[in-house]
Amino acid sequence: MKWNNLASEHCSLARSLAVVGDRWTLLILREAFLRVRRFDDFHARLGIARRVLTERLNSLVADGIFDKVAYEQRPARFEYRLTDKGLALYPVILSLVHWGDAYYADAGGPPILHHHKTCGHTFRSILACSECGEEVTARDVTPLANAGHAV
Repeated sequence: MKWNNLASEHCSLARSLAVVGDRWTLLILREAFLRVRRFDDFHARLGIARRVLTERLNSLVADGIFDKVAYEQRPARFEYRLTDKGLALYPVILSLVHWGDAYYADAGGPPILHHHKTCGHTFRSILACSECGEEVTARDVTPLANAGHAV
């Protein structure tokens, strides 16, 4: 499987990686979930080359992850707002952050804690069954082929 062909693979993970699978894209998404919206702010926070940032943002807009919205006309300036499709990546990014917190945080603990506004607690992400609400781990799942697709 070649990196350039991931989007055409018969695998949802491969197709997803074709969109968000490089390090800069993941870090851009991290910043977007930390409320960064403007090109210069992404650039300053990430230290990424302007050309690479432009390419990644254009790709995320083309894939429907961001909307590019003008906030100033003269000169033309834009901000990048997460779409519903982009916001749907939040549990993915948060799970990866919490995995990193568990296995790579230093002695001081994770650099950022996540506070749930509704209950007032700091939390860790878990995967839960949409039907019964129980936490799901790799040992709790049996993958089944979808009858409409060849595996």
